[in-house]
Amino acid sequence: MAHQTTIIGNADAVHYLVGTTDQHGGFNAIPALQEVKRCKSLYAAKELLRDNNIHSATLVLHTPYDEMCGLPSSPMTQQTIHF
Repeated sequence: MAHQTTIIGNADAVHYLVGTTDQHGGFNAIPALQEVKRCKSLYAAKELLRDNNIHSATLVLHTPYDEMCGLPSSPMTQQTIHF
């Protein structure tokens, strides 16, 4: 079962979620951390992962504003980042 380390950012949130995404799109804790972590910045999220010997992740950014205006949902933006 493949898991991808993932950092999720939402346009109106004041934090980033750090965990893993499975092949079905489920978001879970990184096994070494035992729970999904909440970080106050992208820098803090990368630092948390580096401290756990993880040096890349998929960064997923989402904005709900299109939906709030009655438009179709925008696709999430995602990119693999290395640190």
